[in-house]
Amino acid sequence: MTRTPLSDVACSIARATDLFGDAWTALIMRDVLIGIRRFDELAEDLGLSRKVLAARLARLVEEGVLTRERYQVSPPREEYVATEKGRELYPVLLALMAWGDKWYAETAGPPARIRHDACGHAATPVVTCHACREPLTVADTTQLPGPGGRVGPGTRLLGPLLAAREAEGKGLGPTATAEPVEKAARSSG
Repeated sequence: MTRTPLSDVACSIARATDLFGDAWTALIMRDVLIGIRRFDELAEDLGLSRKVLAARLARLVEEGVLTRERYQVSPPREEYVATEKGRELYPVLLALMAWGDKWYAETAGPPARIRHDACGHAATPVVTCHACREPLTVADTTQLPGPGGRVGPGTRLLGPLLAAREAEGKGLGPTATAEPVEKAARSSG
């Protein structure tokens, strides 16, 4: 079955899941980020067919999330290393892990734990506001239109909803802008 690409949807979640929405891709990144970097090791750990693994790794390299680095000259052998773009996926994986631990861990507990090396404590990932450091939840945040927002596939209802929130005065103050979404909402209406 072919999948509809999401790269043209004016939504960062859609664009990110276009690449990382596949479970194997997330698990490949998990392994690479914790130190399993060689093709044979990845195939063994994941139990994934070599063909599927090769395709996922090629796409991650193509997207600039991973690079290939030679670790042996004769015979030539390479391993996969996360780029800055790939390393910045780690907090996303941690948030997904925390959610999975809360809702899907077995009675024995979570299958893995995270230690924060700076303080030595076990850590539970929490998404926080960069300004006040308070946790962000759906109950205390409002999504607003961004400068790249537009109405189209994947945002036909979302775009006008966000523009209406902005118009109701729930904006970010003088730096907020809803112009691209509002223009698109008017032109599609």
